Amino acid sequence: MEAFAKTDVGKARDMNQDYYYITTEDEELKLYILADGMGGYKGGEVASRLATISTKNYIESNFDNIIKEKEEIQKLIKNAMEYANMVVYEKSKEDEELDGMGTTLEVCLIYNNKVYIGHVGDSRIYRIRNDIIRKITNDHSYVEKLVKDGTITKEEAINHPKKNMLTKALGCTVFVEPDVTVKGFIKDDIILICSDGLTNMIKEEEIYNIIKQDYKIATQRLIEKANENGGYDNITAIIIK
Repeated sequence: MEAFAKTDVGKARDMNQDYYYITTEDEELKLYILADGMGGYKGGEVASRLATISTKNYIESNFDNIIKEKEEIQKLIKNAMEYANMVVYEKSKEDEELDGMGTTLEVCLIYNNKVYIGHVGDSRIYRIRNDIIRKITNDHSYVEKLVKDGTITKEEAINHPKKNMLTKALGCTVFVEPDVTVKGFIKDDIILICSDGLTNMIKEEEIYNIIKQDYKIATQRLIEKANENGGYDNITAIIIK
């Protein structure tokens, strides 16, 4: 298994409020985390870093103590994200400058040819298999709800004025309910974890083409392309093959 990751501040922001963690090749636990923070000066940066580190530490501390069955691993990820939510929320109440901060959070734990996914917010996880790219998370956003309700089309959602309005984020409330799912992860599958600074700047088809051209340098190419198209937000991409 190989993993590549890159983050960039983009062209419009002064600070990078994205944060990520990827397992090194020699580590037994294959864990990949991405968070896109929000909230005032410093707030988003603190929220994304805290959420990522808290989730990582919780999973690493408890993984060896659970039965390695599907339901138990999913429960571990859910508990880790709920713990991270508590850490971020309590930190926001300690400092006025951090009040109201929050973050998206994507968690991928790969074990026994399966990828266990935890998701809150509008960062995304894609899987490429058999020359098809498929989004395997659902955005927790106002616009995604409009699409689901049939109020607007997917095409109309792309440039909707309220596309950045989240319906769920981590650390903003006392409790959060993450989406936790499990998917197959087999030979030649590629997983992409990314912040909306990427997906708002590049269409899915182009993302797919860049990754398929050369997945080993795709994180750099994706960020370059997002910046060429405006770079209006921080950009982070993690690719696992």
